[in-house]
Amino acid sequence: MLDHHMAMIEGCRARGLAPLVTFSHYTTPRWFAARGGWLNEEAPALFARFCDRAVRHLGAGISHAITFNEPNIVPVLDVVLPPQVQPVIGAMLDSAARSLGVKELALGNSTKQADIPRLTTALLAAHRLGKQAIKAVRGDLPVGLTIAIFDDQAVGAPDTRDAMRKRLYGPWLEAARGDDFIGIQNYEWVLWGASGRLPRPEGAVLTQGGGEVYAPSVANAARYAYEQARVPLIVTEHGVSATDDRIRVDLIRGALKELQRAIAEGVPVQGYVHWSLLDNYEWVSGYKFKHGLFAFDPAAFRRTAKPSAGILGAIARANAA
Repeated sequence: MLDHHMAMIEGCRARGLAPLVTFSHYTTPRWFAARGGWLNEEAPALFARFCDRAVRHLGAGISHAITFNEPNIVPVLDVVLPPQVQPVIGAMLDSAARSLGVKELALGNSTKQADIPRLTTALLAAHRLGKQAIKAVRGDLPVGLTIAIFDDQAVGAPDTRDAMRKRLYGPWLEAARGDDFIGIQNYEWVLWGASGRLPRPEGAVLTQGGGEVYAPSVANAARYAYEQARVPLIVTEHGVSATDDRIRVDLIRGALKELQRAIAEGVPVQGYVHWSLLDNYEWVSGYKFKHGLFAFDPAAFRRTAKPSAGILGAIARANAA
């Protein structure tokens, strides 16, 4: 498997691409889950051991190392998903724990709400130890993490918005202050009123998942993340689930203009990665949500460029929105 990933990294380099490599993107080895996943007190040290082994094999070709993809996703999903989902997640974890013969189980993207504090503590420790392991092998390699982040805006007094920001991102923006960069992954904005999240404005353009398409969202998220973490940023995910590619074209044009304004203001954005190159398999949604710059036929493996691919390509070549 390490050789497989080495071939992918070398393939990127041969095509002029700088590989941003994520060491943990939710996948959980069965043996790790059988020890309780992230609720096992040895989990951070085990992750550091994995980082050491992986970077010794792959590190020479990596451009940026990302320890965790969206370690804050569990509280974020509590905002995105309907409340009836949480009991289902709990039942799934209980069933999985029984089948593995373990008392309790928490995974990076599936954890009971009551276990979020323990999960966060474990992931923070794992990030710290993992970064140390990577740096011990290749000290010049930039290391960071990525977070899922809304463009949170207050309607009226900011108390609710500020409390939600602290809950969703606080520990991770604080942890990032000691890193080389932070990756931000933004797909929508959220309006917060005194009683909680406000409904979408009437007539808003919506994603397939029901979020509002709002071009300034990623730039506003970048501004807030930099204000809190004070380290360089990379937009490691940004895009839209839409079957109408005109929505994607408009978002790319508008969002990158706003991001250019943020850079002019002094926000140190080092790069932008659109999600995604292909219409991908999107977790529990399968192939329903279309995020890609290219349409993808999963049976024939056929890729077809959408107009948005040409738009983003032209912006990239000009290095200007």
